Amino acid sequence: MSVLKVIEVLSNSETSWEDATKKAVEKASKSVKNIRSVYVQEHSAAVKDGKVSEFRVNLKITFELE
Repeated sequence: MSVLKVIEVLSNSETSWEDATKKAVEKASKSVKNIRSVYVQEHSAAVKDGKVSEFRVNLKITFELE
């Protein structure tokens, strides 16, 4: 039987929401093993001088407990 756990992670990127998601998974995988999936819960962006300056994601990472 598998037991899964979900953690919530926030990440940002100057490039895109996709890049912010990739960065979050890469960073989390350094301390969390057996990542199964990621669910992007929210997208947001910071605006500076009338332009998007930062993309932000709030996501949930699901992983299997050993």
